[in-house]
Amino acid sequence: MHIEHLRIQGPGGLIAIQAQGPTDGPAVLMTHSILSSSMMWIAQAQLLAAKGFRVIRADTRGHGQSESSAAPYAMQDLVNDSVAVLDGLKLARAHYIGLSLGGMSGFGLGIAHPDRLLSLVLCDARADMTPALAAPWDERIAIAQSQGCQALALHTAERWFGTTFLQAHPATAAQFVNAISQTSVAGFEGCARAIQGLNYLPQVAQIRVPTTLIVGANDGPLPAAMQDLQTRIPGAALEVIPGAGHLPNIDQPEAFNAALVRHFSQCF
Repeated sequence: MHIEHLRIQGPGGLIAIQAQGPTDGPAVLMTHSILSSSMMWIAQAQLLAAKGFRVIRADTRGHGQSESSAAPYAMQDLVNDSVAVLDGLKLARAHYIGLSLGGMSGFGLGIAHPDRLLSLVLCDARADMTPALAAPWDERIAIAQSQGCQALALHTAERWFGTTFLQAHPATAAQFVNAISQTSVAGFEGCARAIQGLNYLPQVAQIRVPTTLIVGANDGPLPAAMQDLQTRIPGAALEVIPGAGHLPNIDQPEAFNAALVRHFSQCF
């Protein structure tokens, strides 16, 4: 399937996007986790494009092929980047799929820009940041500043997937280690500071678009956090993916894809 590689001017620099699927199909904007890139959505983009959607995968600022601006960033900066992609492509509204960092900014998008959304799928993300969860980012930032993001690569991949999965899937392991290593230090630090300042929880009840929350059952405190979010967002659905970690679309793709299909079948 043909993939278009485009660049959109965003508030913090050029945003690299990859577009596929019929140009007249309903738009889907996909955003990824910190220290990753749009490559993490390849399989899901192919699935949705084959079902008639116009799929837009965006590299977060300072990640993948997108330009970075100077750190720090606020989460609202990443929300503004998503709006800039929609504006640049002249898309009035889109379905939005975000995981981890992309899910966090997705809460902000749903709160501030409901008129631009058809629906939300927010995965493995929370809407607030506790001091205990914010603290480890300081050490990770210091490591990246002194040694580059490649120094974070193996530990981050192990935290996301576990060593057993990485050993069993060496190609996937190499793909993610490479994506982490290539992330710009400014992009990582900027997004990490945005995560530390995350504070959308008091406003998530304002979200009024169809919303599905997806989380890996083994993703630490996030299943409980997303169960709480389900009670706060009117009409939200919750899908817990058995046997999955922080990136359930990668380690349990069949179950994740089935949850995606259920979401879109309920939107039409």
